[in-house]
Amino acid sequence: MSNEAKACIPPLAAPLRGVARVPGDKSISHRAVLFSAMAEGTSRLSGVLDSEDVRSSMRAVRALGAEVDLRPQPDGSLAGTVCGWGARGPAQPDGPIDCGNSGTTARLLMGMLAPWDVRVELTGDASLRTRPMRRITAPLMKMGARFEPAGRETLPITVCGSRGLRAVSYDAPMASAQLKTAVLLAGVYARGTTTLVEPSPSRNHTELMLPEFGVPTTAANRTASVTGPCVPRAAEVAVPGDPSSAAFLVCAAALLRGSDLVVEDVSLNTARIGFVRTLERMGADVELRHEGAEGKEPYGSIAVRFAEGLRGCEVLADKIASMVDEIPVLALVAAHARGVTVFREVGELRVKETDRLAAVVEGLALLGVDAWEDGNDLYVEGQPGLAVPPNAAFDSHCDHRLAMTWALAGLAGGVPVTVENFDSVKISYPRFLSDMQRLAQ
Repeated sequence: MSNEAKACIPPLAAPLRGVARVPGDKSISHRAVLFSAMAEGTSRLSGVLDSEDVRSSMRAVRALGAEVDLRPQPDGSLAGTVCGWGARGPAQPDGPIDCGNSGTTARLLMGMLAPWDVRVELTGDASLRTRPMRRITAPLMKMGARFEPAGRETLPITVCGSRGLRAVSYDAPMASAQLKTAVLLAGVYARGTTTLVEPSPSRNHTELMLPEFGVPTTAANRTASVTGPCVPRAAEVAVPGDPSSAAFLVCAAALLRGSDLVVEDVSLNTARIGFVRTLERMGADVELRHEGAEGKEPYGSIAVRFAEGLRGCEVLADKIASMVDEIPVLALVAAHARGVTVFREVGELRVKETDRLAAVVEGLALLGVDAWEDGNDLYVEGQPGLAVPPNAAFDSHCDHRLAMTWALAGLAGGVPVTVENFDSVKISYPRFLSDMQRLAQ
């Protein structure tokens, strides 16, 4: 993926109206591919997100011996089969596995590889090689896996697995679905019950999906466990739409006068829709419509209409995990609201694809909005009637969430803006701009 081009983003010609569908959920797509690769037999997948990150997971499991036959569909998704390695375990790859920009791929692979007699070097692009991995390796070492070089904090790291993993009970220092999943995946092959306890709830897609693959799993508010050893069995997974992608359409409609939009077939997992609850508290006219479930994943629609008088609010620390990827776009909405919005304990944003916390402050400053960090808290002082300055130029820092956030500043702001490295949207929502333009016709 080239990240060198600037993109000039023109303003939308009209409000957002009609019905939209967003690409498949990125978190669920990764897990569907990776869990299918672990399973005995052939799994059937549909609705899989066709993005650079998910393709990193597909390439990785192919290198480890899984047979992946996922093909593009008319709606832009991927569908087909994955034949896993099951009881025989992953193959020793010919060389390092490049996880690209995908932290999910790298971190979950660590847990998947830990129970097997393989040595696998994991690496990634320049951005991924700066992201913290010690949070993953530390609990896996307690279980009996080794990592080389010893004490290494970032990729490249070589996973040295062991068939003699011990089940553990681990108190996680932060709420992280990737950390939780890595430990649970290692626990699938450990003898006994492996339990992870979090300080606050994180995304629970793993706990919902593992039972579909026949893995004995229990889950509560901040606790998840698996009992092993167990060989996962092939399953059928239909991936719903990604609420993190839907958030950009929903926030745009909340800002654009005259908008009336419904986003259909999107995951309504309670661990993923914190952004909707925050928009409600800010005075947005937004409604969830539950329609069913795919496996144990609830799905439905999000309806949103433009409403006057958005207001600032305080988002408490225990709510952040349910909207951590949406903080940048929520900060943009807060910039248009009356009063101050505070996002508590969002230090995790510093170790995403880039330092999103600093980047949000930087980008809002270009809009003339006061935003600042105080410890791990983010403050945004809104300006009702905010006018986007002409010729504003934003740097996405090759981060897909920031690229869409700053594009939205112009799309909803009535003036063209420039976004550096806009094509990083391919990581999660390749058709973002064309969807916005179609809905505004």
